[in-house]
Parts: sequence; C-alpha cells; structure tokens
Amino acid sequence: MKKAVDIKCADGYKLSAMLFEPDHLKSAVMIAPATGIKKTFYYSFAGFLAANGYGVICFDNRGIGASRDGSISKSEASLVSWGKLDMTAVFETLKSNFPNTDYHLIGHSAGGQLVGLMDNAMDLKSVFNIACSSGCLRNMEYPFRLKAVFFMNYFIPCSNLLFGHTKSHWVNMGEPLPKKVAAQWSEWCNGEGYVKVELDKAALKHHYDTLMFPSRWLYATDDDIANYKNVKDMIRVFPKIDAEIIPLKPADLGYKHIGHMGFFSSKKKDLWRYAVDWLERKI
Repeated sequence: MKKAVDIKCADGYKLSAMLFEPDHLKSAVMIAPATGIKKTFYYSFAGFLAANGYGVICFDNRGIGASRDGSISKSEASLVSWGKLDMTAVFETLKSNFPNTDYHLIGHSAGGQLVGLMDNAMDLKSVFNIACSSGCLRNMEYPFRLKAVFFMNYFIPCSNLLFGHTKSHWVNMGEPLPKKVAAQWSEWCNGEGYVKVELDKAALKHHYDTLMFPSRWLYATDDDIANYKNVKDMIRVFPKIDAEIIPLKPADLGYKHIGHMGFFSSKKKDLWRYAVDWLERKI
C-alpha cells in the first residue's frame, strides 16, 4: 500500500515523500535519490521491495519535484542541506512509521554519497549503493570526459548566471537544479572524494570518519560516471565501513545497456534481486 506523507525538516522546510507498506514487515528501507531525480522514478523498485516484505520511503529533495517551494531560482537548497537536513528528516520519518525494526539505506548516486552528512546515519544497519561514486572528472574516460567537463564547468555556471538556476533538463541531466546544488556538484566533481572537497575546507559536522556499517556498491561497467576508479574514490571517504564492490556487466546479464540509471528500470527487474538478496542477509 502506498501512502503520501509530508516531512518537516529541522529548519522547517517541508518535503514530499511516499511510503510503501508491506503486508508483513521484515525491515525498513530509505531510498535516497540521485541528483535531480524525482521520487516517482523509484516507485516500481519500491513496490518490489514492499512486495518482498520491506517498508520503504521515497522522497523528493528540497527544490526538486513536489518538494519545490516557489521559484527554483529562489531556492537556497544545496547538496549539504540535502544530506544534513533532508535525508536526516526522511530517515526519522521512516523510523517513526516502521518502529522496532532494522533500517537500511539504498542510495542512488548522490543518495549514497551524502549519507555521512546525516545526523542519524549511525542508526543504519547497512547501505546498498547503486552507481554511487565520487564523479571525479579526472577519472572519467574520453570522450565522455569532455561532455562532463563542459556540463560541470561551463553549462552549470552559465545557466546559473543567466537563469538563477541550472536547466539540467535541457541536457537530460534530471530536473532543473537549484543554483547552490549545481554549483557544489560542479566543485565537488572537479576534486577528489566528492563531498570530501567540502569537508576539507569547512568545519562541517559529519560522520564519514566514524560510520562502520556493511555496504555493497554496484556499478555498471558501461557507466561513464560511476566507473571503478570513482567508486573506489568515494569509498575512501568512509574509512571504517566494510565495502563490497560488484560490477554489473550488461552483456553477461542479458542487457545492451545499464549505465548510470538503468538499474531502476522496470525492464531490468532481474537486477533488483541484488538488493533483496543483500537485505535478506542483513535481517
């Protein structure tokens, strides 16, 4: 059963979320989205998890989809606020709706990158990440690297200057992005370790150095962003976690393409067993 919920963050901002309730609860899962991807993108996958006994919550980060409040050009959202405020509040909502059980996070790209900013991240029993990496431009292969450099270093600043936000939908990069989100995204991908760029320069409270949960990191070998080098680069920001890396080779799995987004496609449901098998092992 699906149930829409509104979530109030610590700073008063309200987020839009959807709960998926199983008939018999095994444990509960927070699906943390990629940059600029709406919660509806994950509904089929969330329904699959619920059918297998897991309570699930999907949500839109502030400034995205149904969590946009007014003009996007006036949004003060940032990647830091997504992790520290939004993800923390969503996790508390998951816990309150499914009490007295274990909790897991399934992160897609940014959803797994930002987990160390959550004030309550230590309450997670495990993390399962898909296409989650540092996105370091220097580790990308040509010719895709040229496209990524153009988007990060030219398209984002020009769009922010001209429109007050990043029109990422113009280049098939998700929903329009608040300017601070896109600017941080650009800055972090130009460095190493993604969020580590921010941690190195700011006195920002975080838990990357102390988290010790088991984690599984899946990446498609045809993903130009989350390649093996960048997955490893992201994992090093979590020095104490137990990390298992699994490559998904499209041809070996019967697919022409998986890439950065394909895992969640309802046409690739066979891949979803990776997540359920992981969760079953962690109950």
